[in-house]
Amino acid sequence: MLSVTGLETYYGLAHVLSGVGLTVNRGEVVVLLGRNGAGKSTTMKSVMGLVAPADGAIAFQDQSIRGMPPQRIARLGMGYVPEDRRVFPDLTVLENLEVGRQPMREGVPHWTPDDLFALFPNLAELRHRPAGRMSGGEQQMLTIARTLMGHPALILLDEPSEGLAPVIVEQMARTIATLKREGLSVLLSEQNLRFATEVSDRAYILEKGRIRYEGPMAALSEDEEVRRAYLTL
Repeated sequence: MLSVTGLETYYGLAHVLSGVGLTVNRGEVVVLLGRNGAGKSTTMKSVMGLVAPADGAIAFQDQSIRGMPPQRIARLGMGYVPEDRRVFPDLTVLENLEVGRQPMREGVPHWTPDDLFALFPNLAELRHRPAGRMSGGEQQMLTIARTLMGHPALILLDEPSEGLAPVIVEQMARTIATLKREGLSVLLSEQNLRFATEVSDRAYILEKGRIRYEGPMAALSEDEEVRRAYLTL
């Protein structure tokens, strides 16, 4: 579904990503782990075309997408949920969903507003409320729902559990499990190891812009030495 090799990304003169490589298979949930500033969000933005890598290859469904603008990548079937949510505050929940609507795609789940209200019952009760008058957790749900209205084959979730109440984090975990059952591929960045362990099949650990670990999530859960070296504060 997604293949990234040798990714080199700079912010000005700052070398942020060095040789980053990863894969996401169809129907798989893969997590990028690492401390603050490790390069997780930059990896996401580089894949989505929001930041231009200086070198490397990015292929989505066997098509090279490096250098494409983000709107074209989205039309190919990649969805992106940014860390800061970015809802349209003056639009209602239903209007926000309509903004994300794209044509149906063959071989990927098709989502309607009713499907999404079943996935996020909280949103069903708020369908006519302006997004700016919703809680952070509700806005996070809305951002994911709006992205799903584009019928993506792969969705990038940047820190989906950050700043959310534990009950909302659990709901988010159930949502990701549902997306996987529907056949959607998911790449997420996370600092919440417990949440990542619950939802992910495989993990990559970034430190200072380099991949330091790659393996099954179950193996990482048992490797205290790796967790202590790259994930503990």
